[in-house]
Amino acid sequence: DYQSAEPRWQFLCWLADTKELLLHGSGSSEITEFEPRQSNDIGEFGDRTAVYAASDGLWAMYFALVDRRQGSSLVNGCMHVLTDDGHRAGEYYFFSVDTETLGDDLWRPGYVYVLPRTGFDSEPEDQAHGLRLGPTQWASTTAVVPLAQVEVTPADFPLLKHVRHHDLATVLRRASTHPDDFPWLTEEQKTTARDAG
Repeated sequence: DYQSAEPRWQFLCWLADTKELLLHGSGSSEITEFEPRQSNDIGEFGDRTAVYAASDGLWAMYFALVDRRQGSSLVNGCMHVLTDDGHRAGEYYFFSVDTETLGDDLWRPGYVYVLPRTGFDSEPEDQAHGLRLGPTQWASTTAVVPLAQVEVTPADFPLLKHVRHHDLATVLRRASTHPDDFPWLTEEQKTTARDAG
């Protein structure tokens, strides 16, 4: 029962940033234990049987709110930029949904589950475009019991108007020919995304 006057996204980001906790978004309110499941991800870390969680409140909210259906496609990313001494300097997000499969009714109320960080391993640090990127995706190969859940609605998500749409066939073609060019946009779309921050 969320009682704070602060926006829910700020509370969730604070939990992930300052506590030994991780977050997992879902449309279900009835999960008492997360079991490892095989994921479908282009990256080696994210394409295994595990329980996945995020060390970022906004990324977890996105997964709680988008109404995923069988055969739908999500292209998304969350990057925490680090300074040379390992401190966080900022965040970058990319969210896109396959509207042909999902249609116009993309969003639903959802739940962000709060999980203990113990037992999870993090995706390794990375480098891209001269930036040092800290881990935001975590995985546990054993079952995880959540500590709490926070109900969220689309109105709680501050990046809702920045979610893009994509054609699944185009993304699959570009990802197979240029796997390191995430998020596989046209040059015009890349410029628009950069300008939007």
